[in-house]
Amino acid sequence: MSDDVPPETVESKMCTRFPRVKMGDSVGDIEEMLSQHTNQFDSIDYIYVVDDENILEGVISIKKVFSTQDNETKVENIMKKDLVKVTPPTGQDRIVYLALSHGLKALPVVDDEDHLLGIVPYDEILKTFNQEVKKDIFRFGGLFHRVGEEYTSITSSAWVMIRSRLPWLIVGVLGGTAAASVVTSFEELLSKFLVLAAFIPVLVYMSDAVGTQSEALIIRSVALDPELPLSSYIIREFKVAAMLAVVCGFLISIVAVVGWGEYFLGAVVGLSMLVSIIAAVCISTFLPLVFRRFNYDPAVATGPLATIISDITTLGIYFSVAILLLDFLNLI
Repeated sequence: MSDDVPPETVESKMCTRFPRVKMGDSVGDIEEMLSQHTNQFDSIDYIYVVDDENILEGVISIKKVFSTQDNETKVENIMKKDLVKVTPPTGQDRIVYLALSHGLKALPVVDDEDHLLGIVPYDEILKTFNQEVKKDIFRFGGLFHRVGEEYTSITSSAWVMIRSRLPWLIVGVLGGTAAASVVTSFEELLSKFLVLAAFIPVLVYMSDAVGTQSEALIIRSVALDPELPLSSYIIREFKVAAMLAVVCGFLISIVAVVGWGEYFLGAVVGLSMLVSIIAAVCISTFLPLVFRRFNYDPAVATGPLATIISDITTLGIYFSVAILLLDFLNLI
């Protein structure tokens, strides 16, 4: 691979030694080619059919070749013409998406005129999939994205690991300080209704949990399908968020009333959870889209960043709802 080939594109993954035949060849020709030259190929999952100008016309699976009883059958009669193919600049995340979504063991690589340049074999697809999964896991864990691939190695130095983890932990400290400031600003309310403090952990946890789910789903969907219809996706996600919020809000309100015997507490906690879950889903869904809009890796919006924003928002919603409801009930 040349130094000017981007490491995360099809061009860096493809091989050029694979079985290909021409239009007009027969099944017998394929079997003869395989028997004589199999050890010369990097992959033999598919037989690719080209014309005299090396333009890709179709593909035949090995299973189809050996299940065809008549060796005189022409390749054009058994080849698949509806092809899934990629071009050299295609990103490696797109390779994984196409292979998995179409159940393919290899992907043909063509130029703008459909000339067959090579294929991305099965082992490269699996290797790429493994790389993408590792990167997502590290990013969701709050490892700093600018460190690059260094942090994926178990042999990385302590300094590399510190650089990869410390920035997001600093973000967490600053965000936690901001959250503490929010709680402190409602100190008078908590002094009168101390029981409200007991539900802060569960509200924050539920917002974080639902938000993390939404983050993972939107980032995975956008990464695998760049043409994702965002409007329909957002509408569906909002419906899901609303239903989750209603169910969780109702359950926590019942727990508060039964466990603490305070109807106002059930109303405050239930309504707060309902609103905070919807807010958390909106934050976790839209934040990666904002990053993507400005051509910035959406994965940086995961982990500590979205969590801190969600935590502060949840606390603000909780205490605001408490003040409004308690004032409405003339309890303050």
